[in-house]
Amino acid sequence: MALPDKDLIIFDLDGTLTPAKSTMHADMGALLARLLAQKKVAVISGGTYTQFQTEFLASLPNGVGGFANLYLLPTSGTRLFVWKGVWTEQYAENLSSKDKSAIMEALHSALSAAGYHEPEKAYGPVIEDRGSQITFSALGQSAPFDIKSQWDPRHEKRGAIADILKDKIPQFDVRIGGTTSIDITRRGVNKAYGIHKLEQFLKIPIDRMLFIGDALFYGGNDYPAKTTGVDCISVAGPDETKKLIEGWVG
Repeated sequence: MALPDKDLIIFDLDGTLTPAKSTMHADMGALLARLLAQKKVAVISGGTYTQFQTEFLASLPNGVGGFANLYLLPTSGTRLFVWKGVWTEQYAENLSSKDKSAIMEALHSALSAAGYHEPEKAYGPVIEDRGSQITFSALGQSAPFDIKSQWDPRHEKRGAIADILKDKIPQFDVRIGGTTSIDITRRGVNKAYGIHKLEQFLKIPIDRMLFIGDALFYGGNDYPAKTTGVDCISVAGPDETKKLIEGWVG
């Protein structure tokens, strides 16, 4: 498969480049380094910048060219980091204290109404304040993938919670993410917002971009990307993404 005739290739992270909340495999990092030698690449995810560092950047080979062609958009595109000798934050659409209080109150109410009970053993925080995003992770942020993948494979549990939240806080965006998560940001500040920010920052039009993600279905956390009109490729997981990139870089 020929390398796409695009100026920017955008990837989701969890479930696309990496197993959910797991470190990217070294062979994927090597493939991305070869892609970065030819194209500008952006990675956008609901995860925090710290997760980008540990789960993504740490798996890229040394000497990847100073990351000059790489752009990072943590917390669903609510932040942008660019390489200027060090990773530098270009913008951050942080939630106000009032916003966070409204979201937390609605989230606790929605969880109760949907019949959610926190597990006896939670792997890390179930609700996280990520500054520009509030994230609910049903089993805890660091739960093993094999356990998380069994909790809500058809998105029914999170769908019920998200529907209640959307009614309670219509002024915010509510999206299903990863395998057990729900991400909440300011209305309109999502992956579509991040893509339009890249459009402005890099002076690259939407039709010169390509987006690859595993949650492009309606209500999924990649769906906002689709609404921009960007060309999209849906993948079932990192193995499909790997084959895709292998076809591009040989």
